[in-house]
Formats: sequence, C-alpha cells, structure tokens
Amino acid sequence: MSKLLDLMRKLGSDAALNSEYEQDPQAVISRFGLSAEESAALLSKDYEAIKRLTGLKDGQFATNHTIRAYDK
Repeated sequence: MSKLLDLMRKLGSDAALNSEYEQDPQAVISRFGLSAEESAALLSKDYEAIKRLTGLKDGQFATNHTIRAYDK
C-alpha cells in the first residue's frame, strides 16, 4: 500500500490524527514519510494525481468526513 493511501485511510478513521492534520498538515505528512509528489497532491487536493499515486479509480474513494461547500 502506498504511504499516501495509508495516510488517507487513517485520516478517515482516526479523529485525533484528522484534527492534527487540520492544524498542521505538513507535520503529519512528514511523519508518514510521503514523497514530495504525494505531499503536493494531497495538499493541493489534486484528485487526478491522488488517483495516479494510489492506484485508486473513480468510485473507490470513500470518506466519513463532512463535505464543505466553502473554504475556511
């Protein structure tokens, strides 16, 4: 499993990690050892790059996060 996919799954299942990520995403990304490319894709929410890097296809993404219709 890719480190990016592992982090994404843990963010979806670990509320404490998700809270930490919201406060300091770079610290969490560094701790998980993501590559520069993985980090950039996650931080920019580049869906196409995330699919390519994780091997996931449309319809395989699932989240238990609240979807916001606005940016903070």
